[in-house]
Amino acid sequence: MSAHSHVEGQLPHEPEKATLEGRNKVLGFWLFLGGETVLFGTLFSAFLALRHQVLDGPPAHELFQLPLVALATALLLTSSLTSVFAVHALHTNRVKALINWLIITVVLGAAFLGLEIYEFVHYVHEGHGFTTSAFSSSFYTLVGFHGAHVAFGICWITLIIIQLARKGLTVVTAPKVYVAGMYWHFIDVVWVFIFTVVYLMGKVV
Repeated sequence: MSAHSHVEGQLPHEPEKATLEGRNKVLGFWLFLGGETVLFGTLFSAFLALRHQVLDGPPAHELFQLPLVALATALLLTSSLTSVFAVHALHTNRVKALINWLIITVVLGAAFLGLEIYEFVHYVHEGHGFTTSAFSSSFYTLVGFHGAHVAFGICWITLIIIQLARKGLTVVTAPKVYVAGMYWHFIDVVWVFIFTVVYLMGKVV
């Protein structure tokens, strides 16, 4: 039986790892996330080194609005939970539930991204532009780079939803769902560090 001939109800256990290609995708993506971790670590280090270099711009404790950021955080963390439900639906071969959970994940991610864009526009109006100071440049680079990852994840998961709707859940599409879930959890974890290091520390330190 070929990889494409599996149908709902006939998939093997953990279909994302049922083929050599699928296992290689998962392993390769772990290596990719290792590189991403180093990259974000560098951006965090630069931000921590420059966070007090505000020049004539507003300092973090006057600029940040924690209720807005907390709402964005809640949206993104909830999307991480819905992606867990999506992977559970993957492992129980429930295609409709899988697609629905992925759609909810995309909607929550888009809402988070919308709040982040609104936040950036507000900061620019407050005199906190990208070139205002070393602090503002490092802030927009770190948070904006994460936002770009969220936007990429939204597009990626949307394409997977379309493919699932057309081809169903197979040992070919299953690894794509699984690695997209890994990616989404990664950017959620990075945001927890951003919320703590950038926003909370900015308010109290």
